[in-house]
Amino acid sequence: MKTLIKILIPLYLILTPLSYADEQPMMINIKRLSMETALRIAQAAITQCRKEGVQIAVTVVDRGGHPQVVLRDVLAMDITGPISKQKAHTAMAFNTALSELEDRFTKPFQVPKLDGLMVTAGGLPINIGGSILGGVGVSGAPSGKIDEKCAMAGIDAVRDDLEMAD
Repeated sequence: MKTLIKILIPLYLILTPLSYADEQPMMINIKRLSMETALRIAQAAITQCRKEGVQIAVTVVDRGGHPQVVLRDVLAMDITGPISKQKAHTAMAFNTALSELEDRFTKPFQVPKLDGLMVTAGGLPINIGGSILGGVGVSGAPSGKIDEKCAMAGIDAVRDDLEMAD
């Protein structure tokens, strides 16, 4: 009996991953924003903020958190660039509006205390048809609410086209 178990267990361990692998696709298709679409998002965010009377920086990141487009309006402070990048990356990583996370992480060593993450309003995920395509972050307005309004204007500028492409 022990000999049979010694033979069956390794055989099971060898064959189980093979049967599981047969059920899984060999590749996964991942949707990505084109550079032109990311640029449209950024330009629409800047246009909205100009209507609000503020100059900002906006960053659009891909689903890996890498910047695709970074624009800083003429009078936006230099610090707005890195902040907009952190907002875009954090919104994409958590797949939620940063305004919804502001009060969630309040203890000293929780996740958003990591370098590169920022939990303050002004970042939104770009999630169309259940696909996370990236994130958009805006910085420079006097409030996170205005930053977020501008980020939403950027996404709204391409939403219909992205939904139709889905």
